[in-house]
Amino acid sequence: MTQTEETKRGALPEDYFKLKFIQAAALSPDGKKAVYLLERVDEKEMKPCHSLWMLDLTTGESHQFTSEETSGGAPAWSPDGKTLAFISVHKDLPQIFIMPVDGGEAYPLTKMEQGVGGAPVWSPDGSQIAFTAGPKPTEKPDPKKPYRITRSVYRADGVGYLHDKVQDIYVIPAEGGEAKQLTHDESNFVGVSWSPDGKEILCQVHMAPDAFNPATTMKILDLDGNARDLIKEWGEIGNAEWMPDGKRILFTGVPAGKPIGTKSDLWLVSKDGGEPECRTAGLKVGVGGHNQPDMPCMLMSLLKINPVGDRAWFNVQEGGKIELYEFALSGAESWKPVITGDQSAILLGKTDDVLLIGISNLHDPANLYRADADGKNLRQLTHINDEVIGQWKEPRVEHLLFPSVDGKEVEGWLMRPETGEAPYPTVLYIHGGPHSAWGNVFSFDFRLLSGAGYAVLFINHRASTGYGDEFSTAIKGDWGNLDYNDLMYGVDYAIAQGLVDGDRMGVCGLSGGGNLSCWIVGNTNRFKAAVPENPVANWLSFYGVSDIGVWFAVEELGGHPHEIPEIYRKCSPITYAHNCTTPTLMVQGEMDFRCPAEQSEQFYTILKANGCICEMARLPFSPHAGSIAGAPAVRKYQNEVLLDWMNRYVLGKTTE
Repeated sequence: MTQTEETKRGALPEDYFKLKFIQAAALSPDGKKAVYLLERVDEKEMKPCHSLWMLDLTTGESHQFTSEETSGGAPAWSPDGKTLAFISVHKDLPQIFIMPVDGGEAYPLTKMEQGVGGAPVWSPDGSQIAFTAGPKPTEKPDPKKPYRITRSVYRADGVGYLHDKVQDIYVIPAEGGEAKQLTHDESNFVGVSWSPDGKEILCQVHMAPDAFNPATTMKILDLDGNARDLIKEWGEIGNAEWMPDGKRILFTGVPAGKPIGTKSDLWLVSKDGGEPECRTAGLKVGVGGHNQPDMPCMLMSLLKINPVGDRAWFNVQEGGKIELYEFALSGAESWKPVITGDQSAILLGKTDDVLLIGISNLHDPANLYRADADGKNLRQLTHINDEVIGQWKEPRVEHLLFPSVDGKEVEGWLMRPETGEAPYPTVLYIHGGPHSAWGNVFSFDFRLLSGAGYAVLFINHRASTGYGDEFSTAIKGDWGNLDYNDLMYGVDYAIAQGLVDGDRMGVCGLSGGGNLSCWIVGNTNRFKAAVPENPVANWLSFYGVSDIGVWFAVEELGGHPHEIPEIYRKCSPITYAHNCTTPTLMVQGEMDFRCPAEQSEQFYTILKANGCICEMARLPFSPHAGSIAGAPAVRKYQNEVLLDWMNRYVLGKTTE
């Protein structure tokens, strides 16, 4: 039935489980087809289900390619376009499966006793497939027995304890046979890429046993497992690919020694080593960034650079927009926008004349689009959630630009509620990171709150990416100053515009957003409710318990705790927690190794000891981003408690 404006309604918590998400997509070598991974939630079993779908780029028609029983993660086309390799769970272990594109049964290529860990990567001639896998069961410690830890960093959020999780590289014949292990290292190998002649493999090395920092080493392996360092402990590397000439490597990254939040650039380095050449030094904003979604979608995936000849196509973050640019890789630096607009556009594949793009905006989760290589003739191919979203009233979104405490212009948005008149009860929703950004990407929480009668105010405060290095590194050693003031000036600006009811405001956020939510309630009583999720509350303990604490705290605050104890105290929300009078709900994942539970527990204890209304919602088996990309039941619970707490203390009512 076609919905009219009179029959449409706001989004409800249960609507989340009617949405479907495109998590990955791959373009066929001839550019005529694409395969994409679709996730939905089985509401009865409350579990995610996955299937592969085949898309005709000419007609826009899709058909299901694999059953949900077969699954189908990380799809990869063979070079001749006749076969797909993908990851599927077999006997409770992920294995690589092979399936003819024109029909036939899928069959397992690998039978790894530990399962595989990384996506399949075809050799250029299609004869071999490279992948990663962790240690064999016989190499893992007995979980029932005591064991020793010797690694500097010994656990990672969403991964677990690293002694039995780090990945090595394997190669297996595409027609089947024994997998050959190429690396034997206690480091983590990722980012596998074949040389154009198929004789070597490029990879990245993370999590070295004796390293605290995340600096990346790139190695080149031959097929006998002999390895050489291309660049060693260079800094942060996001993506890396061989150039078509086989002589150079193109990668994105930030050199070591640069502050966290510094823009990522495109770099070229000879396969024989040497000093990398930056190709985007004159570009103010970074390549490869993303606006922060709140759901498991492809916009959070690791992207591939797409070099063709002496040019490359990649994404650029411009404030609240993600645009697609074409870059020159020889001569003077040059680039030009190819796909632009108030949206987040992610390049998923390219041939000589076709672009496959995933696009999301504030009103719609990601869909697939096709465009010519120059960006012209952009055409939407999928309409995954039209039926669900078509039932909702469409909120109006106001774009805000306002001066902050130091006169610096700050960008934000206000999503009006779907009912009611201004000034509105409002939730200030703070993004994580903090080196990330809000923008033109779909957020279910925003639509949920909007449907419940709240305006949602979201601001790219100081430390946000997409506005240049000065903006994104401005809070180094001074958390809780410019970032806090940017938010509060934004609140006051929206109040002055008649949009926000200053007597009916709540605040929430995850991770870095949780940190600022805790900071706010310790420094002002203007908000009626707060829901910090997985926050950094105490920098001193974070330094020692977080999987990134020993380097992230040092980089962000300017030194180790014994060197600058006063800075650690000054920048910790827990220092001001005793001032809090705002009813506060702490939301905490119990398997969060990034911002471990003790961070929320410390803040909770101080609020309770000082008579503040405070509760703690615990999320079992949930990592740092568990309420975004974790178990559906966790997301359902997070939606329900967020809405209930805001209704209870901002509006003075309970959720029906």
